[in-house]
Amino acid sequence: MLALAAIGMLLTGYLTFTALSGGTPAFCAQDSPCELIQQSRWSRILGQPLALWGFALYAALAFNAWRLPARLLRWRRLWLISFLGLVISLYLTLVAWIELDAFCAWCLLSLALLAAIFTRVTLTRPKSAPGMGWRPWLINSGVAAAIAVGALHLYYSDMFAPRENPRLQALASHLRLSGARFYGAYWCAACQEQKHLFGSSAKRLPYIECTPNGRNGLLAPACVRAQVNSYPTWIIRGERYRQLLSLEELARYSRFRWNGQRKP
Repeated sequence: MLALAAIGMLLTGYLTFTALSGGTPAFCAQDSPCELIQQSRWSRILGQPLALWGFALYAALAFNAWRLPARLLRWRRLWLISFLGLVISLYLTLVAWIELDAFCAWCLLSLALLAAIFTRVTLTRPKSAPGMGWRPWLINSGVAAAIAVGALHLYYSDMFAPRENPRLQALASHLRLSGARFYGAYWCAACQEQKHLFGSSAKRLPYIECTPNGRNGLLAPACVRAQVNSYPTWIIRGERYRQLLSLEELARYSRFRWNGQRKP
């Protein structure tokens, strides 16, 4: 148990370091599914990399496997923590599959580790534990897991999104009203990063999804007519830009004035 948890700490520690330092994990090439997931809004919780929370979970598993002397208490905590970690990891894997049509090798490795830990803990359940019938235990744990996943799902929805930055809101609205167009694809990491620059105002961008039928499906008619062949592509005042643009570049190309306010 301690060895498996230590491997998980090394894995998530490495991913946390690369996320906080602005680097890219090994085997995450540009425009790869791995990079797409790393750039998506599902890669952070409360502003911190998801890997950091994973590191805390593996650390909790390691601590309980190492320090707690009471076998029954140790088993209860290890089973509950590993169960919650496994359920949340499965939820995030499904989100990446459904929303981004992508899988990350590092995420799948962490999922496999949690599955191995959960299986190991389950097989070592004390046989004569008082009041440890599987049915009530599973019901209580299932409720806890449902609450955790439900809270996570609400967090990733727009319900708790931070308030819009007035300047970013104004720029996004200006781009739309000026006739600018932002062509992209849901699986494009640079497109995700472009939206991330606008925070909660990203919904106001004049965004056009070019692959509504999947990564290998037919292109959207609007993208065919605009002859878009790379993502992201901006068309602003008749000029075409096939790259991620900074806020300053978008303001300059669209002739947007910041009205003397400080730059974000």
